[in-house]
Amino acid sequence: MSKKKIAFICVHNSCRSQIAESLGKHLAGDKFEFYSAGIETKPQINQDAVRLMKKLYEIDMEQSQYSKTIDKIPVPDIVISMGCDVGCPFMGKALDDNWELPDPTGKSDKHFIQVIEEITRKIKAL
Repeated sequence: MSKKKIAFICVHNSCRSQIAESLGKHLAGDKFEFYSAGIETKPQINQDAVRLMKKLYEIDMEQSQYSKTIDKIPVPDIVISMGCDVGCPFMGKALDDNWELPDPTGKSDKHFIQVIEEITRKIKAL
């Protein structure tokens, strides 16, 4: 039986959705296939997110992930929004969930860690 594909969707696919993809693979990669995407891309993943994921989980997101648009991933079975304030991209199906996470970009490590911990909790609950 093939694993269900879960896509984490954000506008830029550079921070929260990337964290969720890497934590999904790390925590539940045996149960699901995880992807992340956006409607726009950034030249690199948010460097604070990269640094904190290395520190907290010893995960180097830049080894296997990059910022990509929704047409570059397989059609997902489950679509989860990270909390797009400006409207999420449409993936051909309704959102299964909106985690409504605040964007920690430009904020302190404390804000980033709170978002990372919340994503961890939600992935464990899938």
